Amino acid sequence: MGAILGAAASVATSRRARAGAPLRVGMTAALSGPASSLGLGMKAGIEAAFRQLNEQGGVAGRPLELVALDDGYEPARAAPNMRRLIDDEHVFAVLGNTGTPTAAVTVPIANEKRVPLFGAFTGAGLLRKTPPDRYVVNFRASYAEETSEMVRGLVKELHVPPDRIAFFTQNDAYGDSGFAGGVKALEAVGFAKARQLPHGRYPRNTTDVEEALARLLDPRIKPAAIIMVGAYKPCARFISLARKEGMSALFLNVSFVGSASLAKELGPAGEGVVVTQVVPHFDADLPAARAYRAIVPAAERNFISLEGYLVARAFAAGLQAAGPDATAEKLLSTLESGLSLDLGLESPLRLSVAQHQLSHRVWPTVIRNGSFHTLARWTELGGRT
Repeated sequence: MGAILGAAASVATSRRARAGAPLRVGMTAALSGPASSLGLGMKAGIEAAFRQLNEQGGVAGRPLELVALDDGYEPARAAPNMRRLIDDEHVFAVLGNTGTPTAAVTVPIANEKRVPLFGAFTGAGLLRKTPPDRYVVNFRASYAEETSEMVRGLVKELHVPPDRIAFFTQNDAYGDSGFAGGVKALEAVGFAKARQLPHGRYPRNTTDVEEALARLLDPRIKPAAIIMVGAYKPCARFISLARKEGMSALFLNVSFVGSASLAKELGPAGEGVVVTQVVPHFDADLPAARAYRAIVPAAERNFISLEGYLVARAFAAGLQAAGPDATAEKLLSTLESGLSLDLGLESPLRLSVAQHQLSHRVWPTVIRNGSFHTLARWTELGGRT
């Protein structure tokens, strides 16, 4: 690896791998509050992978250690957490941070400090610039890719007229990102008026959905499908109230909603609700899912912790390839070299200098009898629309 100049050199050197010494990895996420199931799920998955790796001798002879701080899904807490992890805890990288509003403040710090921000639990475009930020590495598909799959399924397979699609989103950067992705996908199929579609919004960290619901209950609208970009409690409240009011639309959620929590919160009202996933079903017959099930008890398995598990395994695979003297710069250069990461999914994953997202796959799922089932084809939804 080429020399890193100035202060960055000393930072990188201080985080150089030392055989046998624990490699400390940071995380700032919602570990309390309304979005806590998301942060706790990612934390559980990362810790499961670290536990599995440490039982096998660690990475290049080093055990992995997670330092997780609670930000409650609030940017004002995430920023000081990020600085504490880097400046005081001296973490090598930051893994699995949760959320788009928090990413808006943590991404600049990662870039400033030249510390990798790896596998954040968000599909927002601000982590997916062209060209990409060197210190930001994404694992999951983007919200644009999730909403594009929704639009494709609705319009191409279920033949829903685009002008009968509506949006329900969180009133912040997360909701904006999902809405922008849906609009772009609708415009790509030839619907020029996507930005004028009915759109209800609610404030972050609340369940104040009534105003948004009233907007979409307007009898002149009658949406056949509602693309939802929110957290599980407000989304569940919206769906439950909408169904009580007689709305028969198909409800579609992006993965960040928190599938298990959404299904539990909805109960019987969840029947037929769609959630796009960015990892395969945890019961899938894939090596990655089998390895995950081998260490995570059945009652604790869900899509979020599987994502955390895969993020940690991808990070560890890159670190292993970078060698025992790895620095952040060497890790990133190794990943950007086109290194093939075989995590036991259907195909290997790769990064490049121009592309910092490992996976682009989206798996649509539907709630049936309280459980999630993968949709091989959108037409399996039958007459829901």
